[in-house]
Amino acid sequence: MKRRIAIVTGSRAEYGLLSRLIRLLAEDGRTEPLVVVTGTHLAPEFGMTVTEIEAEGVAIAERVEIVLASDSGLGMAKSLALATMGLAEAFARLTPDLVLVFGDRYEMLGAASAAMALRLPLAHIAGGQLTEGAVDDAIRHAITKLAHLHFTAIEAYGRRIVQMGEAPERVFVVGSTGLDAIRDGQRLPRAELEARLGLDLGQRSLLVTFHPETLSALAPERQVAELLAALAGIEDDVRLIFTGVNADAGGRAIAAAVEAFVATRPGRAVAVKSLGHQGYLSALALVSGVVGNSSSGLIEVPSFGIGTVNIGDRQKGRLRAASIIDCPTEAAAIAAALRRLLSPGFRAGLAGLVNPFGDGHASERIRDILATHPLDGLIRKSFVDTPSP
Repeated sequence: MKRRIAIVTGSRAEYGLLSRLIRLLAEDGRTEPLVVVTGTHLAPEFGMTVTEIEAEGVAIAERVEIVLASDSGLGMAKSLALATMGLAEAFARLTPDLVLVFGDRYEMLGAASAAMALRLPLAHIAGGQLTEGAVDDAIRHAITKLAHLHFTAIEAYGRRIVQMGEAPERVFVVGSTGLDAIRDGQRLPRAELEARLGLDLGQRSLLVTFHPETLSALAPERQVAELLAALAGIEDDVRLIFTGVNADAGGRAIAAAVEAFVATRPGRAVAVKSLGHQGYLSALALVSGVVGNSSSGLIEVPSFGIGTVNIGDRQKGRLRAASIIDCPTEAAAIAAALRRLLSPGFRAGLAGLVNPFGDGHASERIRDILATHPLDGLIRKSFVDTPSP
């Protein structure tokens, strides 16, 4: 019988990193993916991106609504509770052999908690990383301790998981699935992308993705104000594409500020709730650089030979390619980083840049392990102590 694998997806960004793996599991005679959709996928204010999954012909096994009309930490905590309860009910109906989660979003912690309570083996992709400026860091490590199989991007991340007491034989260094999507994806022609955006990209353009830095002393309103102050001083010929914010506390305040900024710059800036997986990769192939604090700026963007202005500490601790320009969340520092990003010399210096996050075949490796790894006794774990120096 096929091994039934419940795959939880809660946002447009992480679905793009899972889409190739889902397709491979569906095509493999050994496995049956059960796609469970939750989070911002089901929220109209975030683009109702479940429609993008449906457009790819992916069968959706369960839908679990959890996003509240709140922009606070309390709202996030309540959404986490809804995720745990709703996903537990979904798993009970589906009776999967294994649950698979990705990354560090709070809905994934809900999924991991539900799987633990139901005694379901849990596989986790993208553990072992650090993002010290966001609560995501603690969530990711918590999921690691709940998981039974670990798929990580690089050797250093694998060692960190082992350092947390996980058995080395359960940790697999496979590369980043984000690079799989780049290698595998089809690009939209420039004219079609511009038509979708309603914006002529011109000679120079920037893709901007900015999320709340949830452990910052600065309120989200102040964080985005510093970014927008820097962007306000950029040359008129530089086009700006803002992608939608996530559902963290403070996200709605950032989205409102971006909308107001864009409204004063017709023909020069646009805000979209979701570019879609194909649209996002197509944009990366055409823009001059990326600005913000998204993990994509560090993991996927180097594969396109362009630079990233990485703002603040949200991604502090992640591996960095030579294309990353770090700066604090201060308008003057961001403006200086933007000037460097757009300088001809910086772009020329990125020729031959190698992305350190893998070879674009992580999904095949994960598929084979999910299909064949013994499940008997998998939910029993022993803490593996690190030898004393």
